[in-house]
Amino acid sequence: MTEACTLKGMTWSDPRGYDPLVAASAAFQERYPHVTITWDKRSLQGFESTPVEELAQAYDLMIIDHPHVGEVVADGCLLPIDRHGAPEVLARLEAETVGKSYHSYFYGGHQWALPVDAACQVQAIRPDLRPTPATRLTEVMAEARDGRVLWPLRPPHVLMSFFTLMANIGSAFPVTRDLPIDRAAAKRTLEAMQALADLVDPACHSMDPIAALDALSEGDRFALIPYTYLYAPYAKDGYRPHIVTYHDIPAEGESGPLGSALGGTGLAVSARTTHPEICTEFALWIASAEVQRGLYTDNNGQPGNAFAWADPRVNARFGKAYHQTRMSHEAAWLRPRHKGYMGFQEAASHIILDALTGKCMHEVALDALQSRFTESFDG
Repeated sequence: MTEACTLKGMTWSDPRGYDPLVAASAAFQERYPHVTITWDKRSLQGFESTPVEELAQAYDLMIIDHPHVGEVVADGCLLPIDRHGAPEVLARLEAETVGKSYHSYFYGGHQWALPVDAACQVQAIRPDLRPTPATRLTEVMAEARDGRVLWPLRPPHVLMSFFTLMANIGSAFPVTRDLPIDRAAAKRTLEAMQALADLVDPACHSMDPIAALDALSEGDRFALIPYTYLYAPYAKDGYRPHIVTYHDIPAEGESGPLGSALGGTGLAVSARTTHPEICTEFALWIASAEVQRGLYTDNNGQPGNAFAWADPRVNARFGKAYHQTRMSHEAAWLRPRHKGYMGFQEAASHIILDALTGKCMHEVALDALQSRFTESFDG
């Protein structure tokens, strides 16, 4: 008789992050009756900031954010998925992944998580109030002058918009210490952000994407969010008072909707687990096309597998959210992932927000940004 196995997992509290994992764990138990997986959850803010090493001490399975991987490698707290995952299965998943999502968890020669959720900054609109998306930032500015624009600026999302716009105009933020920040591009980006920030409600300064999407989907005041992370369930009929539809980001540069700051989540295995093989088996299974386009999306999940993104049935249920944002996701920009990056992300987010709220001059903010980025490699 196979010995009973109980695994603990940690995810984040939005239905997108919790519901599909609970449903998948129940289905996995039907395949392996001796395996029980229970899930705890934390807030979006906690998900974005909690050190993976801390979670790995208490959990077998964890949903993580890819910028943590540099710390993961340095701390040795996660089990490489390729330790127990078959090379041919991993190669298939890599080929089936939307954009850079699979690659975002590859670092130091190993795969540290599997992308079960793909996201980047996209545009959200209320189709009953604005039938078509904005294609240029100038169109967003016109809507903002009429008080119809929301924009989540709570850290770290203010920094994500800065990253997105820098990459979109053709001079992405550096990912290594030897390349300085393009000062002219950073200044142009900050000026564009300032012009928009001056027009939106100050309440945006404390909004994350969920808060902004909630506000967009209620009432009749707001019509557009130009840069927010994709939360596909808002495009489902009945999920909120009004349907939200998603589209590629409005461009500031001349090459279309490229450069959006990559987000999404990956499923990782703790190096401390006493059941590494079954944890890896679960991760491989839940990342598969079969699960992602079926069970996962049927339970509020936002898949990372390209077969799910292209599935007509999936798109019909989510207002074509995946079809209509595919270009932004395929052309997304990958953040730095070195060990000191997470500390920089926190500091840089507040530097940018301080600049937009008049607490410091733009030139001072750019000096501080460069200084903190250089220092982030010294830890």
